[in-house]
Amino acid sequence: MTDVTFGILLWSQAASWNEMLDAAKRVDRLGYAHLWTWDHLYAIFGDPYQPIFEGWSLLNAWARETEQTRLGLLVGANTFRNPGLVAKVAATLDHASDGRAILGIGGAWMEPEHLAHGIEFGSGFGQRLDWLDESVGAMRDLLDGKKVTSVPGGRYAFDHLRHQPRPIQPRLPIMIGGSGEKKTLRTVARYADMWNAMGPLDVMRHKVDVLRQHCADVGRDPSAIEFTLGIKATIRDSEAEADRVWKSAMEHNRTPMSRVEDDSTFWNGTAQQLADRLAPYVELGFHTVISEQPAPYDTETLDRLIGEVKPLVDAG
Repeated sequence: MTDVTFGILLWSQAASWNEMLDAAKRVDRLGYAHLWTWDHLYAIFGDPYQPIFEGWSLLNAWARETEQTRLGLLVGANTFRNPGLVAKVAATLDHASDGRAILGIGGAWMEPEHLAHGIEFGSGFGQRLDWLDESVGAMRDLLDGKKVTSVPGGRYAFDHLRHQPRPIQPRLPIMIGGSGEKKTLRTVARYADMWNAMGPLDVMRHKVDVLRQHCADVGRDPSAIEFTLGIKATIRDSEAEADRVWKSAMEHNRTPMSRVEDDSTFWNGTAQQLADRLAPYVELGFHTVISEQPAPYDTETLDRLIGEVKPLVDAG
C-alpha cells in the first residue's frame, strides 16, 4: 500500500471570484492536502488579457474560507517582490490560516507581464535563477527567525533584517518549482522542502537523478524533499468524453487547441487510466500529485481524482 497525497491548483484566469471560492471550498471539503493557484498578472493560457486574479490575495481570502487544506502559490514569481516582503507575506498567511501556509517560489518566465508592469526581468533565465537562489536562502533564514544581512555584490540589499512574528509552523515549507539541471535543482537541493516538476516519465527519471546528485554535493538527504508531480486531469467514464470536457474548458479559456494538443501534462481519461499512468511516477518517488484545474472548475474531476484515482493508486 502507498499513501499518495493529492492537491489541486485552481487556474486563476477566466473565472469569477465566486467560482473560485466555491471550488476552493469543495477542494477543502473533499480532503485534498493542499490548494494552490498561480502567481501571474496576465493570463498564461490563451488571450493574456482575459480576467485573472492576484495570487497571494486569493490565498489570504481562501485562508478564512477553508479549514484543513494547506495553501500556496505554484509557484510565486521571485521577480515580482522583494524576498523579505515574500517571507513576511508567507508568515502572515500562516497566521491567517492557522498554520497552513506553503511558500511556493520559482524564477519566473513570462516576459510580457514583466514588461507591461515595469518589473525587471533580468538578462535571462540564468540571471533570474541566480536571483532565486539568493532569495530563497534569505527567505529560509527569515522564516526560521534568523537575521539576514546581504553580502556585497548580490541582487538584494538586506541590512540586519529580522521578522516577527515567526510563522506558526516550526518550519514553514518552501516549495520550489522547476527542473533546470544546473541551477534550479541545485537550489532545490539546498533549500526546498517540496519540489514540483512535470513531464514525461523518462524526463522525470533523469531529473530525479540530477537532483539526487545535487543533494549529494550539498550533503542533503533527498528524502527530506517532497517530490510533487504536476498534471492537469480531466476524468470521465471514457477517454473520449474526458477529451470533450477538456476541449470545452480550453475554449472557455480562449486557448486554441493548437497551443495545447501536444502538452503532455493534460491527462484525460478514466480513473483507472489515470491511476495506471501515475503508478510509475509514484514508484520513482513522486508521492504527491498536484492537478491543475482550469475554469469552469470541473467538479466531477475534483470528486473522482481523490475519490477514485487516489484509492486505486494507493492500492498499487
